[in-house]
Amino acid sequence: MLSFLNYFVSGLSLGSIYAIIALGYTMVYGIAKMLNFAHGDFIMIGCYMIFTIVSTMGLPPVAGIIVAVIVCTILGVTTEKVAYKPLRGASSPLAVLITAIGVSYLLENAALLIFGADTKSFTSVISWSGITLAGGQLKIQGVTIVTIAVSLLILVFLQLFVHKTREGQAMLAVSQDRGAATLMGINVNKTISITFAIGSALAAIAGALLCSAYPSLTPYTGAMPGIKAFVAAVLGGIGSIPGAMIGGLVLGIIEILSRTYISSQLSDAIVFSILIIVLLVKPTGILGKNIQEKV
Repeated sequence: MLSFLNYFVSGLSLGSIYAIIALGYTMVYGIAKMLNFAHGDFIMIGCYMIFTIVSTMGLPPVAGIIVAVIVCTILGVTTEKVAYKPLRGASSPLAVLITAIGVSYLLENAALLIFGADTKSFTSVISWSGITLAGGQLKIQGVTIVTIAVSLLILVFLQLFVHKTREGQAMLAVSQDRGAATLMGINVNKTISITFAIGSALAAIAGALLCSAYPSLTPYTGAMPGIKAFVAAVLGGIGSIPGAMIGGLVLGIIEILSRTYISSQLSDAIVFSILIIVLLVKPTGILGKNIQEKV
């Protein structure tokens, strides 16, 4: 029973990371109606920023996280302006997908040129060792506790931001009807840029937690977590902030338990089979809503 609890808590930790990444996906899709498949590479860029600041320059982890958030935020806004803004309202989703893949390859190859292909050993930004329960049989790592706590705080912050601030209300208006929002005097371009900025900042935070829990860093570090977080967003109901949180937690628990009790080689296949099942059974996800379009 205690071993199961250990694995369950590990699943919550991994799921919390997926949830933070999925929140970035769902914010961007909910407002801009675009899927930024380069989101996983923003995670990687954030990790390299922290690695450079902490391991190379010897500065405190807090400085590394701040720099990573700033760099990823600027990168996200720039990517939106240069790559995605011209595609708003594009009749072909394929054009958006090709652009996202192109941005992803660009970031990965830039990281290869700058940092090299060798695996870097990432120094955890969390020095707390954690707590021990049940006479030492149940060990909860500090990074696990911090990851779960940070994901919950981000969820609360986003809910308050969206529903209680002027910018959040503008996001809701743009997500409902972009044309009507424009007529009401809302700056749609600014609102979408803010959304990309928030999503990219979340990617940096997720990268810090991901590499603290799994301390290896390559130019492809963010690729698979980014794809799995997309599955989590779809599972929870893409466009729903609480749904992204629920989807991330559920997916993380399923991955860890399937890796432990079924097969580590099949765990990824199980995760992606969930996407297929959800699309077949409930395409809107757990908390997603059916939207009827008028013609």
